Amino acid sequence: MKRREFLSLAALGGAAAAAVPLAGATPAQAQVATSARIVIVGAGAAGTALANRLTGRLDGARITIIDPRTTHLYQPGLTLVAAGLKPADYVTSAESHWLPEGIEWIAESVAAVDAEARTVSTGKGQTIPYDWLVLAPGLVLDYDAIDGFSTDMIGKDGIGALYGGPDHAARTWAAARKFTEEGGTGLFTRPATEMKCAGAPLKHTFLIDDIARRAGNAGKMNMVYTAPQATLFGVPIVSEKVRMLFEDRGVDTMMSRTLTAIDAGSKRATFATQTGTEEIDYDYIHVIPPQSAPDFIRESGLSWADKWTDQGWVEVDQANLRHLRHPEIFALGDVAGVPKGKTAASVKWQVPVVEDHLVAAIDGREGTERYDGYTSCPLITRIGRAMLVEFDYHNNLVPSFPGIIAPLEELWISWLMKEVALKATYNAMLRGEA
Repeated sequence: MKRREFLSLAALGGAAAAAVPLAGATPAQAQVATSARIVIVGAGAAGTALANRLTGRLDGARITIIDPRTTHLYQPGLTLVAAGLKPADYVTSAESHWLPEGIEWIAESVAAVDAEARTVSTGKGQTIPYDWLVLAPGLVLDYDAIDGFSTDMIGKDGIGALYGGPDHAARTWAAARKFTEEGGTGLFTRPATEMKCAGAPLKHTFLIDDIARRAGNAGKMNMVYTAPQATLFGVPIVSEKVRMLFEDRGVDTMMSRTLTAIDAGSKRATFATQTGTEEIDYDYIHVIPPQSAPDFIRESGLSWADKWTDQGWVEVDQANLRHLRHPEIFALGDVAGVPKGKTAASVKWQVPVVEDHLVAAIDGREGTERYDGYTSCPLITRIGRAMLVEFDYHNNLVPSFPGIIAPLEELWISWLMKEVALKATYNAMLRGEA
């Protein structure tokens, strides 16, 4: 083995090993005997991880998980699929593979929650009573908010939209690849709402720019990042770093602009601005639609009444993720109404908090764990390089490996954390082992 290959393998092993302390091991704890009825809405990362952890903590509990999806989606991999770096099946697996034995899985959608009667109603008419309810249904992509857009356009006429799943991500790459070969104006958008993985639109911009450069087509490209916000990232120091990278690579920015319509025939996008509207022609556009809680959350009266009123996130205490008006209800993941936390890494830190407070309440105690808003974004800046950005509610950088991995440096080790080690850590989380 050549020295360079050896060092590469050593670095890869280091990245994988580093992921273990980042995730943390689940300490063995005594089980609590209970006959409590626990209903978990959603079998995504949060719901599945919590179900696995609760089966190890509770003896005799009746745990029901409600979700119509039979395929589990590894959402952190969608940006890699949309850049041609992974096949579509890289992000899919059978949901039954991850759910623990001994629970009931109802493969239906949720139509309503009656918080007073403590019941959940399904789309097919079932009524499931609960003593404790955990809401982890994910969020809704509101494509209808963009006039002229529909998901059957993805992959055609220079339109990409990777968020909807592996098929959308693969079709996005078909459109993006053509753009990297032929050039022109590329528009990379993000919504005005809160969104899952706020770094995803930046990653897609960086990756498509890098792929075009590697093909020798940088001179053909007019890369434009557009956003409704005034800054590129919610954490000021990270925003400034991204601004510097964009400036260095010739990526233009158009801030305070919200995508409202697409004319696919003429390849023209309409944006709302602070003073009116603006139309911009494109050769490639990446669309990320507004995002909100599922309708049943709002219709059940579980959303915040004084903030995020257009989005409907669940009204919870940001430290323990417990509903402020219904203490027997918790929320996890994308749907939780907290200032940060719509990433898989956030879920890893949220789940033990909900587990602690739920088990403690069943046992007649007070929980002690707190969620501080931890969010991690392995921000890819080019193929083979990324910044491992980690922060909390207060926009403080909270690196897991201080002195080893600099959070604002473009490093290969950070790329390996995203491209290789992260999925293994994610899978361990699903099994309740991290």
